[in-house]
Amino acid sequence: MDHLPPHARKATRAIHAGQAPDPTFGSLAPPIYQTSTFVFSSVEQGAARFAGKDPGYIYTRLGNPTIRMLEDNVAAMEGGYAGLATSSGMAAVTTAYLSLLSSGDHMVGTEALYGPSRTVMEVEFPRFGITSSFVDTSDPEKIKEAITPQTKLLYIETPANPTLKLTDLEACAHIAKEHDLLLVVDNTFCSPYLQRPLETGADVVLHSVTKFLNGHSDVVGGILVARNEELHQRLRTRLVSFGGIMDPHQAWLVLRGIKTLPARMEWAQASALKIARFLEEHPQVEWIRYPGLESHPQRDLVLRQQDGPGALLCFGLRAGFHGARQLLEGVELLSLAVSLGGVESLIEHPASMTHAGIKQEERETAGITDDLIRIAVGCENVEDLIEDLQQALSAVQSA
Repeated sequence: MDHLPPHARKATRAIHAGQAPDPTFGSLAPPIYQTSTFVFSSVEQGAARFAGKDPGYIYTRLGNPTIRMLEDNVAAMEGGYAGLATSSGMAAVTTAYLSLLSSGDHMVGTEALYGPSRTVMEVEFPRFGITSSFVDTSDPEKIKEAITPQTKLLYIETPANPTLKLTDLEACAHIAKEHDLLLVVDNTFCSPYLQRPLETGADVVLHSVTKFLNGHSDVVGGILVARNEELHQRLRTRLVSFGGIMDPHQAWLVLRGIKTLPARMEWAQASALKIARFLEEHPQVEWIRYPGLESHPQRDLVLRQQDGPGALLCFGLRAGFHGARQLLEGVELLSLAVSLGGVESLIEHPASMTHAGIKQEERETAGITDDLIRIAVGCENVEDLIEDLQQALSAVQSA
């Protein structure tokens, strides 16, 4: 379908994979096939499509050319068999849970996980006889200790949200293989531009495309990429049955956003490093964690596992939660909002916002303390962002 060279590099894949000029009119931009259904040329063709003998399209819940372009694009970037675009990031998460777990099964997951990903597993899935344990997956021994005879799935997010703690994907792949588990990795924080878990042994990778892949804070969506055809079909069956598919226009917007992913990611992570160094030296800052800093406790793993440190950082102030609140309300250029990965820089307080659904004791065990502030760095001029933080920190300092 696309016209990529055989060994195209990641930035080229982001722009071209899964796409080619429209054969009807020569349009360079992919068409939006905004249709619910597709016309058959004959009864025989319709029957052949429903029987799986004709690869053409039937109905957009079952497949759509615009959505397929996005799925092929992300699958090519991740190095997987095929992609499945979903209506939201949580639709991707729950599709993975529903497809890979059955009644009586157990899942081990990263304790500092995107809040709703953990909450839905702990609150909703026990109703279907599925249990879970959330541990510090940066320590392989703790993963092993949590595995039971009923464990079927190892679910990892790295870097973790919002603590920026890393999990060794190669070690997890080894553990998963040793215990006959499936390994699913939420790669939202890095995007395939910086990290490709399937290359290190994961079975399924997923993203909230709302974040870095789309990059413009105007779309909600998700995607799953499976290592092989068997897993792809398991995921697709549940996605189609439960109806959490993506809309064609939504897919087109994400495709457009992905074309600038390399430029946005390079710019944002360069700015994030400058901001992290500024905060690391600021007298009001008690601690900071950013994978690009030499002080990050897992710096060797960052260099081995990722192509760059990313654009997320977290830190705490000496003034604790009181100071965090003052800072959050004192910034003017950074937007006080949840989400990440857009061109606009965002700042938030996970303990009272994105991770408020997790019990306080469990949050603190996972390192999501009340003083933790998360910044998702965007594409503004970094000096303007630093000046904004400086003025807000000065207000905290004088309080």
